Amino acid sequence: MARRNGSDKGSEVRGPDDAADRQRLDKWLVYARFAKTRTVASDLIESGRIRLNGGRITNPARGLAIGDVLTMALPHATRVVRVLAVAERRGSFPDAQALYEDIAP
Repeated sequence: MARRNGSDKGSEVRGPDDAADRQRLDKWLVYARFAKTRTVASDLIESGRIRLNGGRITNPARGLAIGDVLTMALPHATRVVRVLAVAERRGSFPDAQALYEDIAP
């Protein structure tokens, strides 16, 4: 389909004020494979089992930035990770592991 008036809505240009290194917490949990779906991720967050930089989070739409530390009380273990990157989609397991650094002893 042709674009009118030369507008290029398909390309995304980020300015200096744009937060290209931020992402919704629920999406990041899915992309990093800590949750299978956004619904499961939202349930984890709303139940208070996720901490962001030491503070309890209950809003799935909360922004997550590179360098943030997440403490997660998952069903089978407690994980502490540092966010290294954000993603645009859910990828393979090695791709997901590249999004975080496990910092728990």
